[in-house]
Amino acid sequence: MSEFTNTKEKRLVKLLQLAKIILGTGNPRSFVVTNKEFINTVIPSDFIALFDELIKQKHPIENLKALSNKILNIFHLPIERHERVEPKTGSFLWFLEQNNLEMAKVLNEIRPVFKAFIREPNSIDIKKQLLTLISELEIFVKHYTIKENLLFPVIEKSWQDFRCVQIMWSFHDDIRKNIRIVKEQLSNNSIDLKQFNRCVGDIFFNMLAIKFREERILFPYILSTISEDQLDVLKNEGADLGYPYIHPPESNPKEERDEFQNGLANLGTGELSVEQIKLIFNHLPVDITFVDENDKVRYFSTPKKRIFPRTTAIIGREVKNCHPPESVHVVEKIVQSFRSGEKDKASFWIEVKGEFILIQYFALRDENGKYRGVIEVSQEVSEIKALEGEKRLLDW
Repeated sequence: MSEFTNTKEKRLVKLLQLAKIILGTGNPRSFVVTNKEFINTVIPSDFIALFDELIKQKHPIENLKALSNKILNIFHLPIERHERVEPKTGSFLWFLEQNNLEMAKVLNEIRPVFKAFIREPNSIDIKKQLLTLISELEIFVKHYTIKENLLFPVIEKSWQDFRCVQIMWSFHDDIRKNIRIVKEQLSNNSIDLKQFNRCVGDIFFNMLAIKFREERILFPYILSTISEDQLDVLKNEGADLGYPYIHPPESNPKEERDEFQNGLANLGTGELSVEQIKLIFNHLPVDITFVDENDKVRYFSTPKKRIFPRTTAIIGREVKNCHPPESVHVVEKIVQSFRSGEKDKASFWIEVKGEFILIQYFALRDENGKYRGVIEVSQEVSEIKALEGEKRLLDW
């Protein structure tokens, strides 16, 4: 085992040398020419260790994304030839791979229609057909939501070298953004051909690249390091979030257990059962997530319609790992300002798919003023924002 570890460490050193060359010059040719034998010795999991180390070295995510494309292009054939661990039919990862296959089929349908559109950009029929297919492709982003909210938390708990998923998450967001831009331009009949072509090209490249990296690097390593029992739990939670195209059969719902068998919780202004507490939180017209004083996620509400997806896999997860790398520094700044007592509240608002979303963070302090955590409260406020005049209770 020590010989294996030593060999892996040597490969990592060589890969770090290559990364340094590309980050510094952008040209890997000298390394490739002098290291042809080495290129065939790498194994897929080496790249998990490589990018974990590069993230720990605090290289910008955008630089690492470009680097990953170049490095994995160099090692594409050795990765593809390496015998991989296959997911068991009907398992969580198997369903993710089946959805990958469907996504590739949609991309294949889009390709000829996109080429026809480039030839005839004023054709209304071709434009409608392309918009329909892009909308079908957009459904696949549920796959990324499942990964971010189910798979990534398990990876973080199971691996020391989990940081590579931050790069993958950033690619997910690039795909989402580019699909949104393409749909908006097709829907608004306002095509910027240069931007449009670039976005479509990036969608194809990134979605197929992520598929390859999942099936040849990430998923096989998961299967060799994380138990089937842990992964089986994720399959049902994935159904709660919604698989894109291929869905597992419905399973029997789990029996819920109250935290207290008998008795009531004394809340100071009243006594409630656990069931009553759940009902209250889950019927509020807001999403609530609680992060404790140690920056660990401890609770989230489950209203009928959640604005942002949550699963029980995030319980115990560090809040900084629940956000894409581009925005995590803002979250950390908010939490620090709450902890120091500098601020008690932070508010943001965004527009998403015709909805106006208000996102607020509130510091929690006990009766002695000690910081005990933060709650995130998100609410769709379009109706509230549009209110005018008065409507009194007796008018109901």
